[in-house]
Amino acid sequence: MSTVGKRSTAKPSELTRVGDRLSFVYLERCTVHRESNALTAEDGEGVKHIPSATIGTLLLGPGTRVTHQAMSVLGDSGAGVVWVGEHGVRFYAGGKSLTRSSALVEAQATAWANRRTRLEVARAMYKLRFPDEDPAGSTRRQLLGKEGKRVEAFYHKEAKRVGVPWHGRRFIPGDFDSGDPPNQGITAAAQCLYGIAQAVVAALGCAPGLGFVHSGHELSFVLDVADLYKTDIGIPTAFEVAAESSEEVGARTRRAIRDKVNEVGLLDRCVQDIKDLLITDEPEADVTEDAPDRVGLQVDGGMTVDSGRNHRDGVIW
Repeated sequence: MSTVGKRSTAKPSELTRVGDRLSFVYLERCTVHRESNALTAEDGEGVKHIPSATIGTLLLGPGTRVTHQAMSVLGDSGAGVVWVGEHGVRFYAGGKSLTRSSALVEAQATAWANRRTRLEVARAMYKLRFPDEDPAGSTRRQLLGKEGKRVEAFYHKEAKRVGVPWHGRRFIPGDFDSGDPPNQGITAAAQCLYGIAQAVVAALGCAPGLGFVHSGHELSFVLDVADLYKTDIGIPTAFEVAAESSEEVGARTRRAIRDKVNEVGLLDRCVQDIKDLLITDEPEADVTEDAPDRVGLQVDGGMTVDSGRNHRDGVIW
């Protein structure tokens, strides 16, 4: 029977700072394997080598197969792995989060647990969506009312811009075909943004159920994050697709969102927005650096002490 080995002195995760990594690497229709401390992605065109320590989060798209050895080196490198739809527009499953530090999820939980700070984050989210309006002092009900008016006006504006008739937002859950082309496009775009937001939330290790605007659902925070980009990316793209043709609006919208996401670098933008919303008074390095396997023990007064040793003497509990 083998014994549990100790960690080696140097690990791949210690070789490259997260700030120097590629935030997200997307692969599709290939076999992902391992060669030394590098990943290999093999398809009909050959084999590409990807240094594992340069990956923040690996997005595995349709048609990918990944070996156990590849997952092993990704785990040693501290990289996250997320199984997604084509170009990341659907979230299917998530593996290890991007960071070993709990700073981001603790900041999220701290802000969520206090009514005042939870409202402050909700106001900050509104400000990100509508930067020309100051939501300071607005109550939650006022924020919802303002958002409703802004989004409704935005629908009419986009319909007029692309020249398609608009009769209001009508969507029957589970009956996609019941909507007219603009409504089908908006629904398809929203689904894509939900998938992207869920992939990023999973990669960062945040709690998907702790929302600041939405509440009571296991993906409340995911819905919050996705809404940040609806008026900027989702709705305009949906109306443009609907204006081109009424055929296959859903599939065409998903492809258009996919292209737009890559064009504007939405994944990196989403990561930064989440950090800016949740980390307001702590050094960014606490979140973005590759932290060693360091676990603290909580004591009174909000302090922590090192784990892995006996604190019977010298610590007041």
